[in-house]
Amino acid sequence: MDALENRQRWMSVLAHSQPSELLEHWKPLNLSPTFERLRPAETGLTQLQARMGGTGKRFVMGDMTVTRAVIQLASGVYGYSYVRGRDKAHAELCAVIDALLQVSGMEELLHKRVIAPLAASQQARREQRAREIASSRVDFFTLVRGE
Repeated sequence: MDALENRQRWMSVLAHSQPSELLEHWKPLNLSPTFERLRPAETGLTQLQARMGGTGKRFVMGDMTVTRAVIQLASGVYGYSYVRGRDKAHAELCAVIDALLQVSGMEELLHKRVIAPLAASQQARREQRAREIASSRVDFFTLVRGE
């Protein structure tokens, strides 16, 4: 994986994380980096678009609340985040972790102690949801009468 794909992966894991679960993995690290809020966490709306059947014309499915934040570490590294909902502290923490993951020496620690456990937890939730959906699946069939 190249650097862009790695960053996309950890940004996705952070954006989909539960705030309480993220804090549970972050606090034991006792990190308190110095940073400046370039764009303090702010909440807004974004339109969700979809396609009928995945291939049809686009349509606006609805709106979703999103909170974003941009920070700059004292070393000059920028961190960004967009998270679903209104939790400003969650958005800011995600931005801080994004910036720290770009600092050499911090990447391995944060991947092992924060990103990997969060990704595993998210995968377990997806698998559990898939099992729940599969257990209620109904197969329809049509009987043909006559010819």
